Amino acid sequence: MNEERLKQITFEIGLRCLQLCDAMPRTNSGYAISRQLSRCGTSVGANYRAACRARSRPEMIARLAVVEEEADETLYWLEMATQMGITMPADIDDFVGAVEKIIRITVSSIRTLRAKAKA
Repeated sequence: MNEERLKQITFEIGLRCLQLCDAMPRTNSGYAISRQLSRCGTSVGANYRAACRARSRPEMIARLAVVEEEADETLYWLEMATQMGITMPADIDDFVGAVEKIIRITVSSIRTLRAKAKA
């Protein structure tokens, strides 16, 4: 998958998180989950774009590590919302799958960059 496509997918993850947050109930738990999900979900795309502009391999690895962490945190908050019984859209499994795919791609990219650094 090329850089532009990944930029698009990570941007869409942020958009989707914001849409989910807007639809959450106006309860204490809804607000708490919404704040966290909006922060980490939008951070995935922002940090991927920053990784694409990295000035060095170590900087790129560091930024991609943040993408991995934020995507994993996004999964955490989606799971929390589901366990709390907050109504999720029917296609939430597809969305979770897209976030998991970003994590796999990011982990693979980090490994490749580290291997190239050692070579």
